[in-house]
Amino acid sequence: MGKVWIGSSALALLGIGAGGALGSILRYLIQSQSVYWLGDEFPYGTLIVNITGSFLIGFLFVTLSDRYFVSVEVRLMVMAGLLGGFTTFSAFSLETLKLMQQGSLLSAVSNVFLSVVACIAACYLGVALARNL
Repeated sequence: MGKVWIGSSALALLGIGAGGALGSILRYLIQSQSVYWLGDEFPYGTLIVNITGSFLIGFLFVTLSDRYFVSVEVRLMVMAGLLGGFTTFSAFSLETLKLMQQGSLLSAVSNVFLSVVACIAACYLGVALARNL
């Protein structure tokens, strides 16, 4: 999939927004049901959402762009909107996989390391700052 600039297409933005709302609702429902079914000793819901979202973004990336050639607006609604609202981990997974497939193993490993370590550190700093204000 080549570089695509949508600019400020109202249709694309509305699609992304609608997809994002639906993805967020689905994430909430799955996470709350997982607590009901599996308990709250482990973040099962987040794990389920991240694994499912990562599978779906990989599957839909190929299906929507290589097999059925759907419009850019529909791809944005599904991938950036629906799956972005569902889990941003899916985008992280796809971007890391693309780096690996392009032979940029160092960039892929750096993305994994920096995303995990830097995000946990940033979360820690945010909590620490908020507690000390």
